[in-house]
Amino acid sequence: MNDGSRRAEGGAFPEGVVVPITGLLALLFAVMAGMSLRPALSGPPSHLTFPIAFAVASALCFRLRRRYVAARADEGD
Repeated sequence: MNDGSRRAEGGAFPEGVVVPITGLLALLFAVMAGMSLRPALSGPPSHLTFPIAFAVASALCFRLRRRYVAARADEGD
């Protein structure tokens, strides 16, 4: 499947791995943020740390995925 040319250029991952993994991580962090929101709302304000951290991690993973997809699209042109 992969001839190794991407790794020879200094890429750490094969071509088709980063997009699905970052998408799954974004989904996982979004689900974790949603699951931890209800207990956080019923507790003290300090319990909001976890949902906020999970939401930020989800947004970061989604942003990395979009940047990688855009970079691959620019490579193809």
